[in-house]
Amino acid sequence: MIKEKYTFDDLVEIMKILRSENGCPWDRVQNHESLKKYLIEETYEVLEVIDLNDKKRLCEELGDLLLQIVFHAQIASEDNEFDINDVITGICRKMVQRHTHVFGTDKADTAEEVLANWEEIKKKEKGMESQTEVLKSVPSNLPALMRSYKVQQKASQVGFDWKDIDSVFEKVYEEINELRDVYKSKDVERINDELGDVLFSIVNLSRFLKVQPELALMGSVNKFIERFEFIEKEAAKSGRTLSEMSLDEMDELWNKAKTKI
Repeated sequence: MIKEKYTFDDLVEIMKILRSENGCPWDRVQNHESLKKYLIEETYEVLEVIDLNDKKRLCEELGDLLLQIVFHAQIASEDNEFDINDVITGICRKMVQRHTHVFGTDKADTAEEVLANWEEIKKKEKGMESQTEVLKSVPSNLPALMRSYKVQQKASQVGFDWKDIDSVFEKVYEEINELRDVYKSKDVERINDELGDVLFSIVNLSRFLKVQPELALMGSVNKFIERFEFIEKEAAKSGRTLSEMSLDEMDELWNKAKTKI
């Protein structure tokens, strides 16, 4: 099985062998459900190397992600449901049918027009008769920030949207004030509800700023960890741990970290 270069067919064949009676015990016991976490992990690892602009690792991580697709297709093939060729046929057909401005007679001169056509064709394909059905079609197991963004985006397709970004800022302030008022009541259910509204309004703001909130938050989390590492190392230089420092001292180091990271 050792080759200088492999093809897609080689990958499919290797997966068949691993799943066979004389294959790998671990691979044989997997199913769609057990593989879900690996599909998610591999997707995020691809995103990470894109952020790092690491082309060599991107090639490797895309391979890991592709393996997950082939794995699922092989399981389905064994159950006589579909195989990898059906997967490829399906996506090829979809690309042709939804790019009518390339493979048909429609016109789309901008990326915005392409997206509008895509959504309209998708709606017809799936037999959706209302925009509510379109909103409900956004997968419920997406990360909440991503799902919020997509739901708001689809609502805006029929004109249900804010007039300008100033109105969105006002809505954010309004929701924060409502959260501040309700927090005093110590009503956990209402606090949960109002906090959700604040986050939803922030997603709206990110949409107007053309920023993906999930990626923006991920960047902030990484930045927080880097700055935290900085203050911990600075504390260690003086022979102290963070727990031995006052909050004011840690804040001073934090402000120093902000000038560097």
